[in-house]
Amino acid sequence: MAALVDATVEQMATLAELTDMLVGLERTISSLQAARDGVLAVGSRLALQVADEAEHPDFGDLTTRTVAAEMAAALRVSDRTVQARMSEAVWRVERFPLVWAAQGAGRISAAHARAICDAAEYLEDAADRDAYSAEMVPFAESESPNRVSRHGRRVAERFQSRSVDERHKDAREKRSVWVKDVGDGMSQLGLLGPAALVHGAFERLTQMAQGVQEQGEAQAPSHEPESPEREDVDQRTVAQLRADLALDLLLTGAPAGHDTPDGLLAAICGSVSVTVPVTTLMGHGTTPAELDGRTPIDAGTAKALAGAASGWDRILTHPITGALLAVDRYRPGSDLKRHLRARDQRCRFPACGYAARDCDIDHHHDAARGGPTVARNLGHLCRRHHVLKHHSPWVVEVLGDGAYAWTSPTGRVYVDRPQPQNTVTFVEEHAPAPF
Repeated sequence: MAALVDATVEQMATLAELTDMLVGLERTISSLQAARDGVLAVGSRLALQVADEAEHPDFGDLTTRTVAAEMAAALRVSDRTVQARMSEAVWRVERFPLVWAAQGAGRISAAHARAICDAAEYLEDAADRDAYSAEMVPFAESESPNRVSRHGRRVAERFQSRSVDERHKDAREKRSVWVKDVGDGMSQLGLLGPAALVHGAFERLTQMAQGVQEQGEAQAPSHEPESPEREDVDQRTVAQLRADLALDLLLTGAPAGHDTPDGLLAAICGSVSVTVPVTTLMGHGTTPAELDGRTPIDAGTAKALAGAASGWDRILTHPITGALLAVDRYRPGSDLKRHLRARDQRCRFPACGYAARDCDIDHHHDAARGGPTVARNLGHLCRRHHVLKHHSPWVVEVLGDGAYAWTSPTGRVYVDRPQPQNTVTFVEEHAPAPF
């Protein structure tokens, strides 16, 4: 049976129209994305212009943060995300204007533009970048982004004035680690580092995983028939074993290349904050446990963590609204800090997701000016937004019940309320209405 052989003329005409429509929409989307980059780039230039005219000693860093926060609050996204987009937009618009113009005209997509620019990241001469772009844009008009990326790296090498060693030295400055929650109690741990080290680490994990599998097979009774269902053989795949071994090493291993003679780093243990409704902990509830106030985890993991914990904060919530009422603990500690951490769960700047345990506790009405050290006048702010509050035109006002109104430099007001508690609430059942 051949696909579409039995399609009518009208059906084929409809398919052709849909394809043309899709192409047109993609071109429009690419043009709008290029326009957005232009707006972000102008926003960054505005911040730098203000800082330059005022001779700011930080060369515009705080001004750029303030502009990013203004835009981000209006978009209801993290200002860190907007500032990163501003930086990328400036880099693309100013360093590769021919590529940006081609995207704005709908000749290439945003993915094609990104592939072209990334492949020539280290071309320092503007004339070389223009010559490279002039050659790559026509190629990208008829090829996929992955092919553009491979071809772009080859073409860029012809214009390179710096050696691979020099470029690698710069690239190493971007090494980092990040976490991304993906749901169902799972998260991704990403790492960017030197290729030789990353591939070496991956190969070591692979060999360890294969060693675990071989050890399990060797220890299994030889008289039993070969079957993938045998319970005495480790059924984990190599990929699963790599993940389990990597986490085992990261949580229990010592950083031999960086530790002090007295083992200062090896003594550090990982920690997380878990909220578990008591009914779930007892096995009677369906509300999942929550990790660091941001992602659900399974009950089995929550119970294991609860059993190993030296102490727990007890969070008392309203049975109907779920609002935080009080926090106490079975062991002594700082009541106010625990109350604030339980209430806020995260940085209290609009759209920021930094966990409360990684934030500063800030007096909204400055303590030096008579602000009381009480829950209604305190809130968690990450260091970035703590600095922004005190050194930019952003203003915060206490509204009560843990809510704060933030006024941006342009006068827009954003209300940030405490994140809902991970708790069980009850709904009163009403008697059926009489007939």
